[in-house]
Amino acid sequence: MRSLAPLRVLFVSMLALITGCQMPVNPVSGQVPMSGGPFMLGVDVLSRNQFDLLRGKRVGLITNHTSYTSNGEMTRVAFRRALGANLTTLFAPEHGLDGREKAGKNISNRRDPVTGLMAYSLHGDYRKPQPFMLKNVDVLVFDVQDIGCRSYTYISTMAVSMEAAAENGKAFVVLDRPNPLGGWRVEGPPREATWKSFVGQIAIPYVHGMTIGELAMMMCSNRLISSVPRLNVVKMQGWQRNMLWQNTGLRWRATSPNIPYATSPAYYVATGILGSAAAADVGIGTSNPFGYAGAAGVNAQAMYAFCSRLNAPGVSFAPYQNGSFGGVRLAIDPRCQTDLTALDVLMLGELNRLSGGRMINRMTSSQLSLFNKVCGSDTIYRTLKRGGSVNGIVSSWSNYTNAFRSQRQRSLLYP
Repeated sequence: MRSLAPLRVLFVSMLALITGCQMPVNPVSGQVPMSGGPFMLGVDVLSRNQFDLLRGKRVGLITNHTSYTSNGEMTRVAFRRALGANLTTLFAPEHGLDGREKAGKNISNRRDPVTGLMAYSLHGDYRKPQPFMLKNVDVLVFDVQDIGCRSYTYISTMAVSMEAAAENGKAFVVLDRPNPLGGWRVEGPPREATWKSFVGQIAIPYVHGMTIGELAMMMCSNRLISSVPRLNVVKMQGWQRNMLWQNTGLRWRATSPNIPYATSPAYYVATGILGSAAAADVGIGTSNPFGYAGAAGVNAQAMYAFCSRLNAPGVSFAPYQNGSFGGVRLAIDPRCQTDLTALDVLMLGELNRLSGGRMINRMTSSQLSLFNKVCGSDTIYRTLKRGGSVNGIVSSWSNYTNAFRSQRQRSLLYP
């Protein structure tokens, strides 16, 4: 058996890389201190300000089942009441207006049963709002809850919608919402230009540690989109970078069928890349989607032994065997200090080895295309294909993520 000493060194170095991302806690209670004053979402602040940014304008709202005020009212209902006929059009991202559609499914335009308005699908025939959709719109408003990971398509919808606004002379408003992973975690590989796609629309790390409002500002200031609109971001009140979703006091609404809990985004980061390989099992269909790391032809005890030796702070493992599939179940502390994207790739490498290479070698062309798009490059695939180690790939991200932390600084809205 090959020595695992390099892996221990690698994890120590990865932990050192994120010491700048550590989240201060109360040493007695273990809880993150809440900021002063009541917590308010961007939509709450807009409402408090009597919808001043939208007064007298025809509004198109990009929305879905996650779009609620802090008091539990649908954003589109609040808009309809405040704006009346000036709320003219709705737009829905992947998973549809009600969030029930499966990942990747194309969705048709539908009339919203709540407001009676046409809801144009931005995950169907078009991903980008078209001129005919915007003919009765002066300003596009984005109010959708994201999870903080590049491959989750809601930020891709925001990016192309910002471009459409600019190209059609419309203003763009983002109603800011929390990043459920907090504001300090920055991890993972860059997205190379060749692999730009709807699961990697923006050239940012796999985990960016920004709110949607901050991302929108960075897209404009760093020219990460092809056309820059007139942008307004309605900030939250009371959010700080060291806050996770649990610290907001808000109810979590499943952002998609396989992100059912406020803790799910961390699991998505920890297994989302390996889950896009062949013969993989990340627990889709179980009570904890993305909470497993397994593959066909893998011995569970062997995978458990590997993961146990990683000494990943805040992450624990238990072996599971389900027929020919074997691997580990994960339990992740939301404040764990482990680089979850690195863990994802390290587990992928070991599962590929234990499966005799079938995770990489048995990918169809469509699986391979999606895998590389999620990764943001074909480096991981090529390395595993030739039997190489992913350790060097993981350690190579540090310069990029450090540079990104500096680049994003001028776009940050919260302490």
